[in-house]
Amino acid sequence: MRKHLAIASAILALFTAACGSSSSPAATATTPSPTCSGTGTQHAYVVVEHLSGASLQRCVAFTDSIGGKQLMDQSGISYQSQTFNFGLAVCAVDNEPATFTKCFDPGKPYWSLFVEQSGTWAAAESGIDQITLHDKDALGWRFVPAADATPSPPPLANES
Repeated sequence: MRKHLAIASAILALFTAACGSSSSPAATATTPSPTCSGTGTQHAYVVVEHLSGASLQRCVAFTDSIGGKQLMDQSGISYQSQTFNFGLAVCAVDNEPATFTKCFDPGKPYWSLFVEQSGTWAAAESGIDQITLHDKDALGWRFVPAADATPSPPPLANES
């Protein structure tokens, strides 16, 4: 068990180091969801970009703030996760990959996670259960090849 946690910690450290300096949006456009699910006057977004470049976005309404896991749950976008010492890691989003044996399988594509605040993406430094979002913030998921050491974030949330 300790060996698995050490491996997960090492992967997160490498992932965070590789992604930490990236803040430029990708060039592809998203299709905004016409309405927000939930109730409240605040809105947060989930932006997903698949390995193919196809993307989707969902909006969730809430009051005050919302946790990353709660945002994913209320967005209606399917996901699968595993718990590591850094928090909840997401292994599959919107049925990509269709199957997996490990969340971070060396040599296989993985989901990189970003948080958008004030129109700028930053690589997430924890699991989604450790993230708190406020009005107009977003979680961004991008499925990237294992060889991509510095993945760029998905397109910025389209707040409409």
